[in-house]
Amino acid sequence: MTTHLAPDAKEATVGELAERSGVAPSALRFYEREGLISSRRTTGNQRRYSRDTLRRVAFIRTSQRLGIPLATIREVLKLLPEDRTPTREDWARISECWRADLDDRIRTLERLRDNLSDCIGCGCLSLDRCALSNPWDELAAHGPGPRRLLED
Repeated sequence: MTTHLAPDAKEATVGELAERSGVAPSALRFYEREGLISSRRTTGNQRRYSRDTLRRVAFIRTSQRLGIPLATIREVLKLLPEDRTPTREDWARISECWRADLDDRIRTLERLRDNLSDCIGCGCLSLDRCALSNPWDELAAHGPGPRRLLED
């Protein structure tokens, strides 16, 4: 049975939010401990999340899938208003916070995709052009990591 938040519901239980967001209750409690979302407690000490928490959870999950650290997500979420439901403009404003970082990640992924296209399971048939090959650690002077993949 799928739980739906009633259109007029102002709050959700942890179970309702978990089912609706696809995030385990334990993860929601973790997000709360980490200051990413908040809830109020009922007189019976049960969590109640405001309806806009669903959007915050979606934002957190999407950001995590992009590889953005929770500390960075937390800092950006602090820019949202706490006294009202965030508007489209609020979300647009915070999404600009890491546009440059995302553009850099996209360029890195494109370089990875393009440079590895000659490799076949890296039993590497193209060692003379392989982006991962670094005989005698020649690239150590350029810094740590796979330098050919990290640099333009």
